[in-house]
Amino acid sequence: MKSLTAWHLVFWALLGSTLLLSFLTEMAAPHRIGFVAALFGMALAHYFIGQPASISRRRLPSHLYRIILIALITFSAYIYPQSIFLLFIITPQMWLLSEQTREGVAYCVALLFAVGLAQIAVDGFSWQSVRENMPWMTVSLIASAMLGLWIERVINQSEQRAELIHELEAARDQLADAHHTAGVMAERERMAREIHDTLAQGMTSIVMLSQAAQVELQRGDTDPAIARLVAIEDTARENLAEARALVAAFTPIALSGANLTEVLRRQAARFAAETGVDVQVELDMADDEVTALPQGQQVVLLRAAQEALANVRKHAGATQVRIRLGISADGVGIEIRDDGQGFSPSELLAGSGQAAGPRPTSDSVGGSGGSGAGGQVAAGFGLAAMRGRVEESGGSVEVESTPGQGTRVQVLIPRTKPEAGE
Repeated sequence: MKSLTAWHLVFWALLGSTLLLSFLTEMAAPHRIGFVAALFGMALAHYFIGQPASISRRRLPSHLYRIILIALITFSAYIYPQSIFLLFIITPQMWLLSEQTREGVAYCVALLFAVGLAQIAVDGFSWQSVRENMPWMTVSLIASAMLGLWIERVINQSEQRAELIHELEAARDQLADAHHTAGVMAERERMAREIHDTLAQGMTSIVMLSQAAQVELQRGDTDPAIARLVAIEDTARENLAEARALVAAFTPIALSGANLTEVLRRQAARFAAETGVDVQVELDMADDEVTALPQGQQVVLLRAAQEALANVRKHAGATQVRIRLGISADGVGIEIRDDGQGFSPSELLAGSGQAAGPRPTSDSVGGSGGSGAGGQVAAGFGLAAMRGRVEESGGSVEVESTPGQGTRVQVLIPRTKPEAGE
């Protein structure tokens, strides 16, 4: 649009300059009136036909406009020969409104032939006049052809660039929509994992504790029932703190004032008090090494332990659980082992909708088959959430289980340096 505006401005400037120069030249009154009328006709044709045609690219107006220009410039060149320098702006318009090269060439030939004929008529029709005007007509034809080809190339390149820019903008918008959708889905999955690992498990504890308290109250055992109610209150308060932490950020409230070892021991003590299961936490690394772990890794390891304990509570029927936190050359890991009823990995795969051929009933379910301790471990959302969380950290989940012989869950995360500010 800016380039078209420039063409229009140049046209009006040359038209006005030609009109002013004509008044500096002696000319008979009828000729002056005819010349001014011709220029006025060019102005009207350009304003009402040429400018709209250059934008809409309609064929009939563009042909009509160019025919009018050729007729009027021929008449002007006959009356006032100096007006032929209007060819500098009229010739490009012949090309600007042409859709094909041969169309532009045809209009340029017609334009130069008509103007040359007017110049020959001014000098009188003779071979001498033809010889004098032929050189400039030939040079003008060659120059107009070269200019026209250049204009056509520029127009084609501009159209291609405009189309490419349009495609790039459309692709950018589609990519932005895809990124937005993926971000929304990832955020939903993360929130679902956080809620499952904190609030849902806490609510499960509250339900089980209240059921136990009801049984004890029915038997008249008030002291154990009171202890259950105190545990319900503590769990509810912790759940409330976790809910507020989820609103404010995603760092577990338990890790805000303690390291991973202390939190695991508190979790183990509370689990033992609620279920009667013997839970021991073993540490195969120094306290300062635990403290130096990045916050993100501590969160992943803590959530893995919480999920494994939740499955022990719901499925395993275990009497002992061992939680071991250690570090090696491969990374930092946590292992949760119980002596519960175990499960069959082949049944686990079949229950989750995966193809399962003949398999032994005792084996490991590696990385992509993430699970937890207890019977139907990986069939629920919790173990899928554990696997997703661990894989996001570049780690892996391994599960070994045999019916009647317990389950072992191992999570391994590659070692990374803490980021600034953690």
